[in-house]
Amino acid sequence: MKMNSKAWTLALTALAPAIWGSTYVATTELLPAGYPLHVAMLRALPAGLLLLLVVRTLPHGHWWWRVTVLGALNFTFFWAMLFVSAYRLPGGVAATVGAVQPLIVIGLARVVMGRRITAASVLAALAGLVGVALLVLTPRAALDPIGIAAGLAGALSMAAGTVLSRHWQPDVPALTFTAWQLTAGGLLLVPLAFMVEPSQPTVTGLNLLGFLWLGLVGGALTYIIWFRGVARLEPAAVASLGFLSPLVATLLGWLLLGQSLSPLQVVGFVTVLASVWMAQRASAK
Repeated sequence: MKMNSKAWTLALTALAPAIWGSTYVATTELLPAGYPLHVAMLRALPAGLLLLLVVRTLPHGHWWWRVTVLGALNFTFFWAMLFVSAYRLPGGVAATVGAVQPLIVIGLARVVMGRRITAASVLAALAGLVGVALLVLTPRAALDPIGIAAGLAGALSMAAGTVLSRHWQPDVPALTFTAWQLTAGGLLLVPLAFMVEPSQPTVTGLNLLGFLWLGLVGGALTYIIWFRGVARLEPAAVASLGFLSPLVATLLGWLLLGQSLSPLQVVGFVTVLASVWMAQRASAK
């Protein structure tokens, strides 16, 4: 029964990064171009406020500053850097840069939580990084320095947010914890968005559809699932599931945008799945 419960938690948590794989398609096909901070704000804040209306519970005591830190790491800074990276880099390059996150999580989990670093977990993270590179990189991929820096900064921010979310666990349901963080992250994005991008984007019906998908499904729903998994699984095991995001992004590009799928990408596909399996085995031991 214990194994079945853990397997269910793992499968449910894996659903979150799988849905996040649609971010690349939604950003390029549905969202207004050139407003990464406004896009991040409109994805986080409405979803967070909606969840707050549902849970009707506010942070208390030291959780005010902890939620602010977690909201900044998991949403404000991470989503801002994610959209900057997505706008300035081809999806493959952005995904490959972001794939260093599991390696960062392994190091931070050692520093913050005293978790042991094993050769198997490092090997699994490296295999995932190679698999993502095979899956999404092309010989003509452009390497924009600002985009690369934004991708690395976003990976570091999300890694820190994942480890601290596991280290700091409030005595509230995952729904409430998600509402707190989404709202805090969205509120922090408001002044940042209006300072950096003083002109607001014109939102069309297609844009609204993209915001609804990324905010309600790719934001509120998936982060409830994600933080539930973070509370129950080892940080390295959770982080490795992030490799599923570029995998799904590649499949969606093939299915929806008519992009080709080469034999090398198939090798990358298999390598990514193998790395996720290796990471779960290493964490179980």
